[in-house]
Amino acid sequence: VQLVESGGGLVQPGGSLRLSCAASGFTFINYDMRWFRQAPGKERELVASISSGGVSTTYTDSVKGRFTISRDNGKNTVYLQMNNLKPEDTAVYYCNTVTWRVYWGQGTQVTVSS
Repeated sequence: VQLVESGGGLVQPGGSLRLSCAASGFTFINYDMRWFRQAPGKERELVASISSGGVSTTYTDSVKGRFTISRDNGKNTVYLQMNNLKPEDTAVYYCNTVTWRVYWGQGTQVTVSS
């Protein structure tokens, strides 16, 4: 199993970024996918999740209305569209899935700063 995140970077407050996570090595369409983030000195937190078929999504309260999780099962990819970014969104963002064990990507840095 491999999860490879991309799309992070430096953005000003109020800006947008779209993160991607390319998955391989398992039957992607069968599994829920999640985005976590970890800020310096803080615990890793669940940001958003999406069901295997893409019908059901959940978000942590701090990103509701600003972030959108989606997936393309034909491309084995999950996305996180992040709008109206705030400095407190600064973190390393990780893609996650659980098959017979937990898998993580390597993470992509998102920095929101003026």
